[in-house]
Amino acid sequence: MPRTMTSLNQTQPITLLVCALGGEGGGVLTDWVVRAAQRAGLPVQATSIPGVAQRTGATTYYLEVFPQVLPAGAPQPVLSLNPLAGRLDVLLSSELLETARQIANGLPSAQRTLVLTSAARTYTTSERMALGDGRVDSAALVRLVREHSRAHHVLDMGALAQQSGTVVSAVLLGALAASGVLPIAREHFEAAIGSEGASAAASRRGFVAAWDAITQQRHQAQFVQAVLTGPTPSTATPAAPWHQQNAAASALWQRAHSQFAPDVHDTLSLALPRLIEWQNAAYAGRYLDRLHTVAQAEQAADPGAQHRHSITREMARWLALWMAFDDVVRVADLKSRASRAERVRAEVKAKAGDVVKLYDHFKPGVPELAGLLPQALAQPLLRWDRARAGRGQAPWGMPLKVASHSTWGLLALRGMAALKWLRPQGQRFAAEQALIDRWLAAVVQGTQRGWGLGHELALCGRLIKGYGSTNERGKETLLHLIDHLALDTRRTLADVTTAVQAARIAALKDEAGRAFDAALVQHGAPPRPLRAQPIRLVRRAAGAPHGHPPKRTETSP
Repeated sequence: MPRTMTSLNQTQPITLLVCALGGEGGGVLTDWVVRAAQRAGLPVQATSIPGVAQRTGATTYYLEVFPQVLPAGAPQPVLSLNPLAGRLDVLLSSELLETARQIANGLPSAQRTLVLTSAARTYTTSERMALGDGRVDSAALVRLVREHSRAHHVLDMGALAQQSGTVVSAVLLGALAASGVLPIAREHFEAAIGSEGASAAASRRGFVAAWDAITQQRHQAQFVQAVLTGPTPSTATPAAPWHQQNAAASALWQRAHSQFAPDVHDTLSLALPRLIEWQNAAYAGRYLDRLHTVAQAEQAADPGAQHRHSITREMARWLALWMAFDDVVRVADLKSRASRAERVRAEVKAKAGDVVKLYDHFKPGVPELAGLLPQALAQPLLRWDRARAGRGQAPWGMPLKVASHSTWGLLALRGMAALKWLRPQGQRFAAEQALIDRWLAAVVQGTQRGWGLGHELALCGRLIKGYGSTNERGKETLLHLIDHLALDTRRTLADVTTAVQAARIAALKDEAGRAFDAALVQHGAPPRPLRAQPIRLVRRAAGAPHGHPPKRTETSP
């Protein structure tokens, strides 16, 4: 029997808007809904509106389904070709930001609309181009959905589609069918998909996966409602798994709870296990030691916690990411994990018994290899590599092709991953810790001078990102900002805070750093020093015209 929504007017059409990105099968989904309604004997009409979503293009599809089977000879209902603001019964979307776009257009309403949306994001061009974190906050988008819907279901439809080996349109159909908003039986939806061919079988798997997920969410909502209206059961919040790994992990978590405000606990619950995994519990304890000095400085600067410990929260995030920097040991560990092999098999849709060969290509250079060596051995290697670059030669690198699926390849990766005990003796570790301490001292000193300055310096942690030359540029930028702006005691606190904020924002605008240098000059600080670059001289063949390929090249410093 079909499930209906009694809250809907049975004498008015049910209005449905589908939002899909290019290539996601929005048109196929619309055809399925139309065929399912026709099988149920319901009048239905569908139109499409092409649009652009700053990705591969998005199209919206508008459908109206009359919820009653009309007797033979009865006049057909008049169905609209486009949605009206606030008159939408269902918003079905494959991407969270597209859902927000339709909410911004005023189509859904908190009194009427059921929103079925994927939690998955396909980032826009502007989000991808930002040097900083340009992503729109997904949590804010979900809050927007919650505030502008009568009811809502949010799930990762992209993941369900990938697991089922199909496209997201089949998952969207399953979510719509399971919501019960249309008076159409499940068998009509499945019949609309068809049953012949591998494509139909995959679409059915996606349909069933979404049906089960939405049904589970509905049952959970009903259970929560029953709990809220009945006696409150006595429940205990289970401890996170990493807390119970050993006594050291448990002691770290207890220390974190006792030393830091609840506003910081969420970040610490992610940072501590990451640092334990990256090195050990002692290293995670060093992280808490560093963070505690910031918390004490912020407590003195903001004793009433009017800013909700924002400096400590920002430092907890960026300090953990910097302390767990990427190196050859970390890369080898991630490449050789069983979860990675399982993910690759899932991505290529390998079946049981299929042989999947996985090759990883590496090209470690002198900085990567010297990073694990002590200073006495690392410095000569680094000087030799810099001298090569000064002569116009390419930095030294050792191309490697590792068969990660083979026993020897996996042993090589696991052997490299097991070298994390060498990190504390290595040149890279010592250099990173020294830079971290300089930043930490600047944040503490800035906080002691004024809360706003300390907060701006804490936010500068986002300048440290990526790896290789990108990471090195970020550290150079941060140190230049600290030395020439943040520690300038000749200027007023307000001027220094404004200058640091402007420089931080400018540093994230372009990779070359032109905006950053301009901001430095504008606020009375020197631009970054120019880097020496080798001059490459090209000798042409005798008598060769301009534009002719060079015969050979020479370089000079």
